[in-house]
Amino acid sequence: MTRTIVESKTKTAIIGFDQPFCVIGERINPTGRKLLAAQLEAGDFSTVERDALEQVAAGATMLDVNAGVVYNSNPNPNETEPPLMTKIIELVQGLVDVPLCIDSSVPAALEAGLAACEGRPLLNSVTGEEDRLETILPLVAKYNVPVVAISNDDSGISEDPEVRFAVAKRIVERAADFGIPAHDIVVDPLVMPVGAMATAGLQVFELVRKLRMELGVNTTCGASNISFGLPNRHGINNAFLPMAMAAGMTSAIMNPVKLRVSQKLLQAKKEALAAAGIILPDDIDDEMLAQLTGMGSTLARSGGEMEAIRAANFLTNNDPHGAAWIKANKPPLAVGEVEAGARGNREGRRRRRSA
Repeated sequence: MTRTIVESKTKTAIIGFDQPFCVIGERINPTGRKLLAAQLEAGDFSTVERDALEQVAAGATMLDVNAGVVYNSNPNPNETEPPLMTKIIELVQGLVDVPLCIDSSVPAALEAGLAACEGRPLLNSVTGEEDRLETILPLVAKYNVPVVAISNDDSGISEDPEVRFAVAKRIVERAADFGIPAHDIVVDPLVMPVGAMATAGLQVFELVRKLRMELGVNTTCGASNISFGLPNRHGINNAFLPMAMAAGMTSAIMNPVKLRVSQKLLQAKKEALAAAGIILPDDIDDEMLAQLTGMGSTLARSGGEMEAIRAANFLTNNDPHGAAWIKANKPPLAVGEVEAGARGNREGRRRRRSA
């Protein structure tokens, strides 16, 4: 059975067909996040700290760390990205104990991350391009770490799944030349947007099955790619992930945190209620208002994708006795209640008598 081992200083995670699905939190990435990019250039890491803590609290197994900021003061990533990668990794592993995934297109940044990282991280990534193979695979061998293999090569990204399979197979074979075993290769078969290619989902499921059966490798993907450009993206993602898991996919790079209700939406709701003549109590806070009106939550919580993954883990027998599912769905304790099994409580969960 193929098992890819990743480790932090104190915790081990296993990516495998007989393991719970590995959720790789994607939030620590300035790509497309102008505010975060500006913060990082200014030396402000508060958003990185928040993203690290919230993703782990939401259930992330690992955290992806990407330091790909193009500085206004210095647009050369070969100079700016390696020290920034070191800083972020040192910060994140001081806050959380989950393994990390070092994500960069800059080889020097990858090596800086490998040098700073405690444990056995996942390296993201190598492609089938010849110069990339010659640069990245020696790093993988030197540090004895697993690597994400993306199924494109010098010809680009093919829409033909057979071509993408051939690229993945070639990467696995080339990795073997460096002494890197197949169980340390996590293939990204490249998920296409289903809005642009109607067969995108079916292609991925077929390709994942073939990668598992013929190459025996674990797989990953950028989960939200499947819904790009479509309305209700979370609805599509929630369906896609369990289907991919059933086909044999073992991990995904994704956001495990549910989008918070914004202050703008809350203010609009308050104004709408006031216009309807509804007077809110003085002691109602934003979180209570969001929940009472069905808007969601102002707090960081697991998203619907995480719920779908937990359910699929249970249904595929990768959550023994449904322990993780039950824990995630246990209602909060009421005032005065004691958790079952708590010290001094022989009857389990019960309400204490009033004094």
